[in-house]
Amino acid sequence: MKTFLFAKALLALAVLAGGLCLAPLAAAAQAGGVKIANQVSTDVQPLFLNGAGVRKRFVFDVYAAALYTAAPTPDAQAIIHSNQPRRLQLTLLRSIDGAALLDALDEGLKANNPAQELRQMDSAIAQFREIMKSAGPGRNGDTIELDFNATGIAVSFKGRELGQVKDPHLPAALMRVWLGEKPAQESLKQALLGRK
Repeated sequence: MKTFLFAKALLALAVLAGGLCLAPLAAAAQAGGVKIANQVSTDVQPLFLNGAGVRKRFVFDVYAAALYTAAPTPDAQAIIHSNQPRRLQLTLLRSIDGAALLDALDEGLKANNPAQELRQMDSAIAQFREIMKSAGPGRNGDTIELDFNATGIAVSFKGRELGQVKDPHLPAALMRVWLGEKPAQESLKQALLGRK
């Protein structure tokens, strides 16, 4: 009888353990119909999904955004000022002109950063703009990845690295476009912080 109960307990533990192993797969996120991975790998370390949401412009879905951090947190300032690797992945939900995306980024930079600080980053911002322009127009399903670290930003488009900008102030300035006091969209900010 004891052997039977012991075997039953082991079976229950095995089923529970199997369920726990499958839990992350079942919990995979979606944003705007785009499947969002729970984890991504970088050259340095794995990053974990902090939050994901959809950027809307008027009545249109523009892109699905997913923010990955080394240690997920709902603290916007901690993410903005972190020296750890972070990734913002944008999957386009409609075809978009590169110039329109750059204009939106410029608006976000100006709304969330002091003019004097932006002037000090003129050359880095100009280099970032040139890298983004080199991608050309984006189509529905295309993915842009912005990899942030302590020294700057790397930009990839459709899995191909387009270039890097070395400026230690640029990562925080750009991250504020989505997580600053005047974000591109408040509901998207809350989603990226894992609050929605």
